[in-house]
Amino acid sequence: MKKIKSKINIFFNTIVILMIFSLLGCQKSNEKRFSQEKFLFGTYIQMIIYSDNEKQANEIMKKAFSEIERIDNKFNSKNKNSIIYSLNESDKKIVKIDSEGKYIFDEVRKMYEVTEKVYDITVGPLLDLWGFGKEERKNVPSELEIKEVLKNIDFSKVEIIDDNLIVNGKETIDTGSFLKGYALEKAKEILINNGVKNGFISSVSSIVTIGEKIDGSPWKIGLQDPNNQEKRLGVVEIKNKSMGVSGDYQTYIEIDGKRYHHIMNKFTGYPIADKKMVAVICDSGFMADIYSTSFFGMKDNKILEFCEKNNVDVFIVKSDNSIIKTKNFNLK
Repeated sequence: MKKIKSKINIFFNTIVILMIFSLLGCQKSNEKRFSQEKFLFGTYIQMIIYSDNEKQANEIMKKAFSEIERIDNKFNSKNKNSIIYSLNESDKKIVKIDSEGKYIFDEVRKMYEVTEKVYDITVGPLLDLWGFGKEERKNVPSELEIKEVLKNIDFSKVEIIDDNLIVNGKETIDTGSFLKGYALEKAKEILINNGVKNGFISSVSSIVTIGEKIDGSPWKIGLQDPNNQEKRLGVVEIKNKSMGVSGDYQTYIEIDGKRYHHIMNKFTGYPIADKKMVAVICDSGFMADIYSTSFFGMKDNKILEFCEKNNVDVFIVKSDNSIIKTKNFNLK
């Protein structure tokens, strides 16, 4: 029997934590808190900003949500309107791509190379094989099934030539590990360009913040315990930073009473087994999403080395519940 638990199911518990913490502190301004929610990318996205003008605040958030929706429609591999969906479904495996698309896939390629091919966005067929797509599974995939699927997982076959995104094989692109973070980052830019100085956007596993809370204190984010989602490991304080979280508890299936999560080892064809959670703090919501997934498959020493060189903070819960983290990632 298959059961799927997704990030949507843990949204409301998490967002309550965020809302409570966002209201802490003594407000030193005439600005009030305004919020909106919208269902995009298969999850609820909440936006909170501060303003002294309710009508203007709602108009600004509407613009920011329109930007998220634009990116969803343009690039989301699960959205039938997107160029990536068209690419995946086409026989020729080629679509026109603009400067925005080139930027996105250039950044993805950088992490593919940094991780020595561990981070690979062509793992979609493997996710489908395990039952994370449309078809349910009642048993664990056989070695033969996995071997056949792995033949068509290879991001090196994806390239950009002139204004074309091309796949030189049967590979398909899955945008799930990075596009939501990119969309939130672009929405943040809309808010900033419209004068917002304090705010955050949350989609549970991806959070971007603008400045700090209205009273000058940091945003406080509750970090879930991967062993018990009703509890918190602690609270993370951030100012003008972004956070991405990947965990084996977020999306998983159950086969014969055993859980199998969705973050796959592209070399073995099985879910990555040595980590339960990776939380990343950095400047960009886009990169925080990419890093949290990439680090799941990297060796611990390589992760810490990368973080030190690139001004990134990470908190990792290993499969034995031991903790690995950078010195500036502090829980309270």
